[in-house]
Amino acid sequence: MDRIIIFDTTLRDGEQSPGVSLNVDEKLQIGRQLEKLGIDVLEAGFPVASPGDFSGVKRLADELKGVQVAALARASEKDIDAAWEAIKGGVQPRIHTFLATSDIHMKYKLRKSRDEVLEMASRAVAYAARYTSNVEFSAEDASRSDLDFLCKVFQAVIDAGATTVNFPDTVGYAIPWDFARMIEYVVENTPNIHKAVLSVHCHNDLGLATANVLSALNAGARQVECTINGIGERAGNTAMEEVVMAIRTRKDLFQFDTSIETRHITATSRLVSRLTGMVVQPNKAIVGANAFAHESGIHQDGVLKERTTYEIIDPRDIGLSSGKLVLGKHSGRHALKARLEEMGYRLSESELDNVFASFKSLADKKKEIYPEDIEALVAEKLLRIPDRYRLVYLHVAGGSGIRPTATVAIEVDGQERATACMGAGPIDAAFKAVEKLTETRSNLLRFSVNAITGGTDAQGEVSVSLEEDGVDVTGQGADPDIITASVRAYLNALNRLEYSKRKGDGDRKRASL
Repeated sequence: MDRIIIFDTTLRDGEQSPGVSLNVDEKLQIGRQLEKLGIDVLEAGFPVASPGDFSGVKRLADELKGVQVAALARASEKDIDAAWEAIKGGVQPRIHTFLATSDIHMKYKLRKSRDEVLEMASRAVAYAARYTSNVEFSAEDASRSDLDFLCKVFQAVIDAGATTVNFPDTVGYAIPWDFARMIEYVVENTPNIHKAVLSVHCHNDLGLATANVLSALNAGARQVECTINGIGERAGNTAMEEVVMAIRTRKDLFQFDTSIETRHITATSRLVSRLTGMVVQPNKAIVGANAFAHESGIHQDGVLKERTTYEIIDPRDIGLSSGKLVLGKHSGRHALKARLEEMGYRLSESELDNVFASFKSLADKKKEIYPEDIEALVAEKLLRIPDRYRLVYLHVAGGSGIRPTATVAIEVDGQERATACMGAGPIDAAFKAVEKLTETRSNLLRFSVNAITGGTDAQGEVSVSLEEDGVDVTGQGADPDIITASVRAYLNALNRLEYSKRKGDGDRKRASL
């Protein structure tokens, strides 16, 4: 079987989703999980974009030794220098440079002729190859490019030292059978294509990203650029879990294999969703909450008699289990530690103490603690950035015929402040109180609530996106009380804004393939 290279760009293209901004520690958490998942190449970011992006890429390259770390760079020496400085401490580090090749991009964006673009691409790859033999070139908007010109570009960059050439469907314009035709044409008309790996990078604007990728693999591509949960700009990217499980499930049609340890897919999906604030839709393929749910009586009867009647994937293959985690207020520290290790978390003694204290507090409110509850506790206690603002006290009053009022006390730089405000609802009132106490003027872009588990005592997980002075951040909070969870999420977002200001992460450039 041919092995398909899985190139994950969750931390680069995925982070370019509106409202998503990860700090360095969060990127490292996701990077470690992607390494455990078994991806081949991890695109960690765009180092020249900002000091924060540079430090994030560098830390991932320095600390992750089980995966190739790639850095994105435009076709310029400045970008390539920054990329190499960030990744040079990694194992087989990859410089990924790109340049648009479609007539519409060359005319209106680059204002360059075909000859100029051909020269720029070749020169950039040759410059990158002075640093490393692991160089990838992407032809931005390839699916709307003249194929004969594209073949000339690929031939030139391979001669200059590119070992991977990428064919992106940048705007999600391709249709599966036509995309396969384009890939076949490139394979047949690029004389030296055998010297490089042909890659594809598809966007989901028409809902065809996964279909286009699978068609391209059949036509000769051998690397897939994708993201966890399909996150990314606009309608997102090809979802890694969809491609991998399609190949695994339909081995009768695809004579390929991947290095992905599929039992880690669910945990990876949940981690990325939690840290980015990008909630997975319930009917999302593979990782959605309803992906293995059956309500129809006919379906239920069939599954009870034989699972494969209505399930083409064994839930255990992606890390789901039908068994319940029975932990409660009488459970001890050792039991919690064992469950955390089983879930893939390696905590120090002090970190375990921190999580255990919150676990006991939650167990007093809930009858049973589920794996999702524990994941939320770990995220709440260990993945948060240093807090300038911390919730001390919250009381709300509301109901039919009563003007909702929230009394809030928070610590600001270690000093307690308190106030009360009225609003359209209890959450609105609480947010107004927080805004008053913190003296901030952020714009609320998005507010979403998700129940972590079932039952009326389920923890609510809230995600809010804020914008201030052109900087977008996402904050999360979890608590059985949804109003408390909302305030925690709001404060978490405000703390992220403060963190971004200190670290200079706000000045971020975007790069799209």
